[in-house]
Amino acid sequence: MNTTDPQKEEIEAFFKTLQDNICNALEVTDGKGTFHQDLWEHHSGGGGRTRLIQNGNIIEKGGVNFSAVSGPASEDMKKQLKIENDADFFASGVSIVQHPVSPMVPIIHMNVRYFELSDGTYWFGGGIDLTPHYVDESQARWFHEQLKAVCDQHDISFYPKYKTWADEYFYIPHRSETRGIGGIFFDHLNETSLKKSKREIFEFVKAVGEAFAPIYTNLMRLNSEKPYSENEKKWQLLRRGRYVEFNLVWDRGTKFGLATGGRTESILMSLPAEANWAYNHQVLKGSAEEKTISLLKKGIDWVNS
Repeated sequence: MNTTDPQKEEIEAFFKTLQDNICNALEVTDGKGTFHQDLWEHHSGGGGRTRLIQNGNIIEKGGVNFSAVSGPASEDMKKQLKIENDADFFASGVSIVQHPVSPMVPIIHMNVRYFELSDGTYWFGGGIDLTPHYVDESQARWFHEQLKAVCDQHDISFYPKYKTWADEYFYIPHRSETRGIGGIFFDHLNETSLKKSKREIFEFVKAVGEAFAPIYTNLMRLNSEKPYSENEKKWQLLRRGRYVEFNLVWDRGTKFGLATGGRTESILMSLPAEANWAYNHQVLKGSAEEKTISLLKKGIDWVNS
């Protein structure tokens, strides 16, 4: 490995600082809610800082989690990662989900992570995606433009590739709809998969992480004062139900965390405080809800639309 390559200590330190900076930005923008920190230890080594904000002016429930865990790879982990030989692992990252009070403010998710094995294998993963309860096309376009700008600074092939990956990943097959308007998603990035140095890949992951706060705080400010009705609040709870379905049924990170003995409370912080399911719910023709459903599909070119 090149001596200029980032080591796990540098990567872990960045993720800690990223968590601090994002929590500060969200608290300032919310104006009321503050993060409660829960320190925990992993059974095999290391641990994390789970931070939860609740009952704010804008954020009803949100988590910004940091973890750095290590130890021998368990049999469940080896099965999940398709590893045959015994190895020690190190994994670190920041994971975020924010559920707003208002149905006019979108849900957002971000994750940036790093994983390495004692045999020298490593990879980075992550991404940001947006789940509006009501799709505002101009804001959807702006959101994707911000992500494209981040990607283009590192490689112009990244945005179209990782946008498509997000469309495919954040999809709910049993509903035949995407979880939201997508974003970018990437996994298993290393020198072999990208033909870039570890330092270059880390700089890209850092840029994705640092893009979160300015993107979401802007969306919070744009939408939090918009009026809404009881009908729109009911729709929000139904859309949260879809979010729960994806996270519990399809999300690989949730499955991996639970299967490998991760901390359950931190893993499930992504779920909203309240959600609802209505049997065979049908939207009204010509309604804002119908418009949103029509835009929950793969392959929309938001940047050039």
